[in-house]
Amino acid sequence: MTRSGTILVVDDEEIMREILDTLLVREGYRVRTAASGAEGLDIARTVPLDAAIVDVMMPGMNGVQVLDEIRKLDEDLPVLMITAFASVESGIDAMKRGAFDYVTKPFKNDEILARVRSAVEPRRLRAENAALRQKLLAETRSHEFAGIKGRSARMRQVFDLVIQAAPSRANILITGESGTGKELVARAIHSSSPRAERDFVPVNSGNLSPDLLESQLFGHVKGAFTGAVYPKKGLFDKADTGTIFFDEIGNIPLETQAKLLRVMQEREFMRLGGMDTIKVDVRIVAATNCDLKQMVADGSFREDLYYRLHVINVFLPPLRERKDDIPLLAQHFIEKYGAENNRGTLELEPEALDLLMAYDWPGNVRELENVIERAVVLASGPRIGPALVPEHVRRTKPFQMPEFVVPPEGISLKEVVTDLEKRLIESTLEAAGGVQKKAAELLHVKPTTLNEMIKRYEIRPRKRRGDDEPARDNPPQPFSATDS
Repeated sequence: MTRSGTILVVDDEEIMREILDTLLVREGYRVRTAASGAEGLDIARTVPLDAAIVDVMMPGMNGVQVLDEIRKLDEDLPVLMITAFASVESGIDAMKRGAFDYVTKPFKNDEILARVRSAVEPRRLRAENAALRQKLLAETRSHEFAGIKGRSARMRQVFDLVIQAAPSRANILITGESGTGKELVARAIHSSSPRAERDFVPVNSGNLSPDLLESQLFGHVKGAFTGAVYPKKGLFDKADTGTIFFDEIGNIPLETQAKLLRVMQEREFMRLGGMDTIKVDVRIVAATNCDLKQMVADGSFREDLYYRLHVINVFLPPLRERKDDIPLLAQHFIEKYGAENNRGTLELEPEALDLLMAYDWPGNVRELENVIERAVVLASGPRIGPALVPEHVRRTKPFQMPEFVVPPEGISLKEVVTDLEKRLIESTLEAAGGVQKKAAELLHVKPTTLNEMIKRYEIRPRKRRGDDEPARDNPPQPFSATDS
């Protein structure tokens, strides 16, 4: 493996300088050598270094004195001391004075190379991450970050969190409703990380059986199951040194969750039907639109896996909570689908944009994209007007609270709020055809919260007309604070 970095070797013995020079150059490092402490310090003052190897016992300025002077120049520069076997105490003393490590003569080649790697890699990664963070900060001064559009304060918070989290190897859980762009954020995390040149491997955590999902993830050996006539590598092999992305992690069966936890803890796995342990270096990013904490309480998701995934949580707000982004997103999709359909320059009329801004977008960014694509395809001229906005978006009217008249004798606030809440839930369930998940989206609450409220108010599903219930001649009257 080719490595990078410049290493200073300070040793009064020419043969030792030649050995270390040859060894380190073969490993891919750049090397500067010095025959004395004074010469080594001259190099350290003028050449950017990633580490230094200094012999303790040298005439004139000894290694410990060189260490002290180097630390004055660069306190963070890792310095590896070389000491004779008979003077280990001098190596220990050097570490107390700030040396990174020490190695005794005679040393093995693999031993000193391992120590050098340990010294150089953290410093190199810190420098790379600092440069990467500056690059990402520059990108987010615009309204686009790694392909994600957004100018709202909520999305700026997402961008900032991704910038902080991406350079690390921490596991990340992305949460948010369907259609908010969770995979886009996962790809942004990967492309903004030191693993960007390696593979980003998405995993569909859908309705596969545990055996098939495990075969897909970990591979299998020949004969592991019926039809396994050849051994096969899995997605974790493909993602080694890269990133693996679990979309809808909540759908993974409990049996597979246990094996996934082992990969996260031990960084190793076994193939389906196999006995050999395979080491792997993978960054795990997962996404869900489910309430994993509630699933833990229900026993359908492992608590230990939840906390392993939940090291960093990136929450993607629904589009209705960041409507400032709608004009930017709409223009982006107009340009995208205009180019794909050879439509030239298209303009969104203000009246059409007003309709888009008034709608709540239960399908989030994905729904907006579909609406714009439809409008671009159907546009007969250069302008996209209100007529090209789908009817279900056009007929949306802002919700208006009923007017209240408080009687002279007063009224119970608790009773009024309770009655209003119950009626609103009943009306929303009716509008959603009795589908609680859809009703929860319309009310902007979690499905579990709505279910608890339905139980608390003892709300029963209304029968549809024709289901042994005659149609009512009179529709229900709107709520009034003066109702008796």
